[in-house]
Amino acid sequence: MTHSSGRPGLLLLLAAAALAALVRPAAAQGPTDEIQVYDASIAAPGKINLTLHTNFTPDGINVAAFPGAIISNHSFDGGFEWAYGAKPWLELGLYLPLYSITPQYGGTINGGKIRLLFVSPHADQRHFFYGMNFEFSYNSAKWDARHYTSEIRPIFGWHVHHTWDFIFNPILDNSWIGGFSALQFNPAARIAYHLNPRWAIATEQYSGFGPLRGFVPGSQEVQQTWAVFDHYGTTDIEAGIGFGETAASDKITLKLMFSRDLN
Repeated sequence: MTHSSGRPGLLLLLAAAALAALVRPAAAQGPTDEIQVYDASIAAPGKINLTLHTNFTPDGINVAAFPGAIISNHSFDGGFEWAYGAKPWLELGLYLPLYSITPQYGGTINGGKIRLLFVSPHADQRHFFYGMNFEFSYNSAKWDARHYTSEIRPIFGWHVHHTWDFIFNPILDNSWIGGFSALQFNPAARIAYHLNPRWAIATEQYSGFGPLRGFVPGSQEVQQTWAVFDHYGTTDIEAGIGFGETAASDKITLKLMFSRDLN
């Protein structure tokens, strides 16, 4: 088992402390460009990786989250995620472009994001692994009520007997005002079973509980359960279908991701 040095851990603590002092709650948002539970895997040092995210909502919320917002019902949403392995414990990411194709507006560019992902090195070889992801977004007026938002995504997980994965991402979303209690708690979790080295099946849960200072009532929570499969190879593929469990959730959502190293 590989052990990380104290340097990544110190950087995580400093970054988390800086962000906690500046955050505010994120505006409500309908569709999403990325539906994924992070497992602390990153591109190898010197490698450039591209992931294509595509989501479609055949049966979703048909009321805008704010005036003029993209409605998730019947929308295609996604983005191009570029990643560079800077260190065994650090990946640099850029989401550009982020896009939607909707009955409302046709094709739109929704903005872009930069990402810093710190992890325990060689997470796939560890029993317990962890990390911290920071994203900083610029949003179009149709995608979010605020142009600037960000995400703090801790990563905790366990590989059990090289067969089972248990992963938890207690995500905190914000748009830079209001203090720690105003952070939006939107956790995601994944349990996966590896059929063999190339195939895995999983269930995932995505939730939205509202701000830390006071969660929304249960009927207003976002709760969506997913059935997912993964295929690992030169190009990794992940696909799944999600089912909403509350009135505030899209009823059916589909996702498809392709990921491969470019060099």
